[in-house]
Amino acid sequence: MTGRLAGPAGCGLAAIAVALAACGSSTHKQHASAAPVTPAAPAQTASIRLQSPAFADRVWLPRRFTCDGAATSPPLSWSALPRGTRSLALLLEDPDAPGGTFLHWAVYRMPGRTDHLAAGHVPAGAVQGRNSFGKTGYGPPCPPKGARPHRYVFTLYALRAAPKLPPGAAPDEVRAPLVAEAAAKGVLTARYGR
Repeated sequence: MTGRLAGPAGCGLAAIAVALAACGSSTHKQHASAAPVTPAAPAQTASIRLQSPAFADRVWLPRRFTCDGAATSPPLSWSALPRGTRSLALLLEDPDAPGGTFLHWAVYRMPGRTDHLAAGHVPAGAVQGRNSFGKTGYGPPCPPKGARPHRYVFTLYALRAAPKLPPGAAPDEVRAPLVAEAAAKGVLTARYGR
């Protein structure tokens, strides 16, 4: 009798194990198949590799690119632009500024084939916007003396068309269309304090 109970009990346990395995397998399949159903990240999150031969990501910005040095724009280069890139735009912003995000530099309408910016230069055909200092062009990082070091975020945007922005456009005029129309972006962050 024990033998008879052991057989069905063993089958019952085996059936439960199979059912659990099937549920586990089914659950795994559901999670695996659910992944593609999850909405894809917006195109703006596609990544461009943005770098500088003068400094690495998340390190100190060399003094020569600040108000304490030559106040020239740093060299930058990039790769991995998405197909269909017709225009590029670059912003340099300080999110740690006391009055809110401060725009140090806006360059737009760069030809889509551009792959770098030389120190102190913008490519032919590019246009510069007005920075938060109220001047057109590069406004060097110049955080308050004694404050914690600020982050300086270079963001390169790949666009399907050149933005319809005039030369000297104000910071608020520049940001919105670039963020809204970007097919991809690359970010490089430096730090600087005085």
